[in-house]
Amino acid sequence: MTAARDLLRHTVATLSYRAAKTLTAAPAGFDAFRAGPGSRTPAEIVAHIGDLFDWAFHLAQGKQVWKPSKPLPWDREVERLFAALQRFDDFLATDAPLGCPAEQLFQGPVADALTHTGQLAMLRRLAGAPVRGENYARANILAGRIGLENPGRRIEFD
Repeated sequence: MTAARDLLRHTVATLSYRAAKTLTAAPAGFDAFRAGPGSRTPAEIVAHIGDLFDWAFHLAQGKQVWKPSKPLPWDREVERLFAALQRFDDFLATDAPLGCPAEQLFQGPVADALTHTGQLAMLRRLAGAPVRGENYARANILAGRIGLENPGRRIEFD
């Protein structure tokens, strides 16, 4: 694997870690919370992130497939997101050639997903259930570790 591909896998694991922290123990009704008129709900944002990683998977195979989805019930949508992350990472872990440069995958779907994960964290704060701060530089994030249950030491603070 190339250094760019390795960094892309680590970025996906980082996104998984941060998304898991943001989506775990979300308060009841958070999925439908709106910051203002016309803003996306958390459920719509999670569905969009799942769509981004479906797109990333297809781009990695050299295909251009974009299919926006309507949000599923919250728990199922969160599961779909992590399944999409896992499928993309599983492909990156192979020796199969990438259908586009790793940098293009990063600047498109991955960077967009990082932005939206930050939006979810901000919405948690606005909804009165902020995510605890953490020293993410010391988090136990490893390429290939994808899922809601990211084990490892957390150095959190208020």
